[in-house]
Order: sequence, then C-alpha cells, then structure tokens
Amino acid sequence: MSPSSSSRRFLTAGAIAATAALVAATVTAGTAAAAPAGRDTAIDRARANVTRNAAVFGFTDGQDLVVKDVVQDSDGTQHVRFDRTYLGLTVVGGDLVVHQDSRGRLKDSSRAAAHDAAVRGIVPDVPARLTAERALEAAPGIGNAGSSPELVVWAADGTPRLAWRTTVRGTGDHGQPAGRVVVTDARTGERIEAYDAEHQASGTGRSEYTGDITIDTTARSGGGGYTLTDPLRGHVTKDAHNVSADALNTGSGTLFTDPDNVWGDGRKFSTDRATAAVDAHANTAWTYDYYKNTFNRSGIRNDGRGATVFVHVGTAWDNAQWSDGCFCMMTGDGDGTTDPEQVDLDTMGHEMTHGVTSATANLRYSGESGGLNEATSDIFGTMVEWYAANTVDKGDYLFSDQSTPPWLRRFDKPSLDGRSADCWSRKVGRLDVHNSSGVGNHWFFLASEGSGTRTVNGVTYNSPTCNGSTVTGIGNQKVAKIWYRALTVYMTSTTDYKGARTASLNAAKDLYGATSTEYKAVAAAWSAVSVA
Repeated sequence: MSPSSSSRRFLTAGAIAATAALVAATVTAGTAAAAPAGRDTAIDRARANVTRNAAVFGFTDGQDLVVKDVVQDSDGTQHVRFDRTYLGLTVVGGDLVVHQDSRGRLKDSSRAAAHDAAVRGIVPDVPARLTAERALEAAPGIGNAGSSPELVVWAADGTPRLAWRTTVRGTGDHGQPAGRVVVTDARTGERIEAYDAEHQASGTGRSEYTGDITIDTTARSGGGGYTLTDPLRGHVTKDAHNVSADALNTGSGTLFTDPDNVWGDGRKFSTDRATAAVDAHANTAWTYDYYKNTFNRSGIRNDGRGATVFVHVGTAWDNAQWSDGCFCMMTGDGDGTTDPEQVDLDTMGHEMTHGVTSATANLRYSGESGGLNEATSDIFGTMVEWYAANTVDKGDYLFSDQSTPPWLRRFDKPSLDGRSADCWSRKVGRLDVHNSSGVGNHWFFLASEGSGTRTVNGVTYNSPTCNGSTVTGIGNQKVAKIWYRALTVYMTSTTDYKGARTASLNAAKDLYGATSTEYKAVAAAWSAVSVA
C-alpha cells in the first residue's frame, strides 16, 4: 500500500451539528475496547455526574446532553464527551468531557468556553430571511450561492447569546466547494464572527509520489476484471469526471475498473486517468492503517466505515479537501502545467484528519482553535508519511513537499514561509488558521526532535526556541500518541494554545506519568514556543 494527499476538509455548520449525534468509542493504543454494556453504563454515570455537579458544569434548567464520544482506558477510567443543547438549540462552545473512574466517580472535567448556556428567550428579533440575505453579502466571490440560517446559542467566548449561524454554500473558481459561515446576534443583527466553511489549502505536485506500489482491489464476479474497491477498509475510488465538488455525493462518479489489475502509468500529468487514482486509493489505505494500527481507530469516525475517494474533481482545481457531509475525499487535477493531481501522502493524511478532528474535539475553524485544527492535520498527515516508510516519499517535517515543492509549510521554523508564527503571542489568534498553526507545528517538532540543527532522513533542520532554551526531543511517535489522546480525551471545540498545553500534559501524564521524561519534554517544548 502507499499513501498520498494534501490539506483540508469541508465542514459546514450542518456537519458540525450532525456530529453531535455521532457516538464513537475509542481506545488508546494497547488497550481493549469495553463491551457495549460498559459503554452505556459509562454514559449513564457521566450524565448523573453532570446532574449531581450541576454548578461545576453550569448545567441548568433547559439544557440537555448529547453524547458524542466515549474513551475508556485500560484501568477502567472513562472519558465521556457531550455536546450541549439549550431548549433544543445547539450550544456553540458548550461541549464538555466528563472524566470518571471505573466506578463512575467524577475525577475531573474538561469544558469549552461556555459555563451556563441559558439565554433570555429563544425567539429571534432578527428574522431568518434577513439574516440569510446579509450572510450572502458577507460571502463575495462564491458562485451559485445559497444560505442556510440555523438558530443557536453562541457561547464560544463564554457569554451565551441567541445567534444565527448561517452557512453560505456555493462554488469557487474551479468548481470546488466554497463556503462561509457568518454568525450574527439574533437580537441586534450584529456580526459576531465569520469564517471559512471549507477547510482547504493550496498544493502543487511535481513528482510521481510513491512509485510502484501494491494496492488492494476487488475482483468482479464472472471474471469481469477488477475495481478500485478496498475490501479490507471499505473505501472506493472514483473518477469525478471533472464535475464540481459541490455536486458530488457518494453515488456520484464512476468506479475505476481494470481488466488485468494493473493500474496507471506512473507519469506526471498522465493521460491515463487511473494514475492519480492509484495514489489516492493507496494513500487512503495508509491513512486508515495508521489510525487503526497506532490508535486502534477504525476509520475516520471510528465506525469502520470506508470513505468515497474522488479524483479529477472540478476544472483545473489545484487542491484537495475532505467533506464531512459527503464522507468523501476529493482531489483536483492541479493547474495542468506545473501542478499535477493533489494526491501525495501527507496531503491526504492531512485532509482525512480534519474528519477525525470533527468527530472528536471538533476544534472550531476560527482563532487559536482553528490554528490547532490545522496543526492537528499537519501533524497527523506528517505521521502518516512516517508510518508508510515509502522509499520515494520519505518521512520528513516538510508538509506537502511533494505536491508543493520545496514545501508548503515546515515544522522546524514555520516562519520561513513568510507568514506562519514560530511563537505564541496575543496576535496569533488573528492570523489565518494555516499560519497560526505554526505554533503547534513548531511545538511538535521540538518535542519530537529537539532544538538546534540536525539532519533527519537526509533533510537538515534548524529549530530555534522562543525563550532561548535547549529542548531534547522524545521522538515523533510518542508525541503523536500524546497529541491524539489530548485531542480525543481533553480538547474541546474552543481549546486554545494554553488549553492545548494543559490537554497534552494531561495526556502525557496518563500515558507516561507526571514525573516522566515525556511529560517534561512536552512541557519544555510548549515553553519553548511561548505557551505557558
């Protein structure tokens, strides 16, 4: 198998709300999943803990809990994640995690910004139609646009208020999904915030990526050749025939078939449409295997479901992205002159990780939480590349170096791209999320490899610290395990960099102990990027 991909995912307001109904039990590496009855009991006990400790959780009349995820440790400790509603409305920034021992006794809690979610009535003064019209005006450059307002309790800054969360959807210049989420006060009409609905990053590919590889296919009955259907992981790879991404669903496109099970020609800008499909199919498999074999996570949502993978999406679309709504991976053809299909390893790992984040902490795609969302995809996209151990596309800390030479982002000194932040400051939350991600990426490099100059897999890095300290790394596999546990157990939708430090230290303590070398390295790396 061989991997390949780019960076981002398509996450609309509707998808955010939909994930509240998702229930996925995860376990850390080396632990066994609890029986379903144990999981149900954990949820019941967690609900009781919230009710019993209502003042701690800010759980007042009119609120309800929607279970989203359950993580059970080998010692019986349980971490139950809930979204909150108030009088039936989604509470943005109201998610919480109940941490309890094997007997269901409350040990600790993690909460997003909102404490009390109550608002003065849920009847808006600003009508939905006016809100929809204003949202369209706030999203120029999106073709064939339509807007869908949703009434929510918006408390991402800690103060609950009735708001309209309006998603504008349409198409961009190359037929790719384009969208904007506009949040406005439902009483005054004042705009609270606006952010991209599509999680997408540019990429250019100039290599044959992973060379000659083995891919898993399915033989058609009656000797009718083979299809790009992975019988082990469940994903299928299709030709989108260059239709726009917003027109795609799981039933769209044409499944790739071949008479002799030999696919593609290995050339850049190939006229053989199966060539891009080979990379996409294999790299989806590598991403699935990385999460399964490292974290015992079965697929993006931990439900064993395979994705639909589309190549040849849009017209001259030089990008790739993940869509929660379609449960699809989508890749464009590049620009046709210098940039081939966006299907390299770390890119696809990055995109599908947006789906993992959506199904767990659901980090908001705005402010510091948005930077952490992007950093998480960069980190695990990079780890998929290391996991694959491919001889053509070796593991490195240069994100999207294959499809965007010499690299799109780098971890040792993110500011070398001229935009990204090496160190945390109060200004970081105002940067584009792809640039504020630099703080998280820099932390990951320092915790993994340490500070100063070093050469890894033939690439020379020179990583400074923001406080003049010297950091000794513990290896990227340990740091990735710590980050995954932090993401799936301790982070919430509004976690910022300070919260990420706390979450990752909690995770390091769980995995290695509070006096361990690993715990100290995580703390030192955060201090080295000015996150105290």
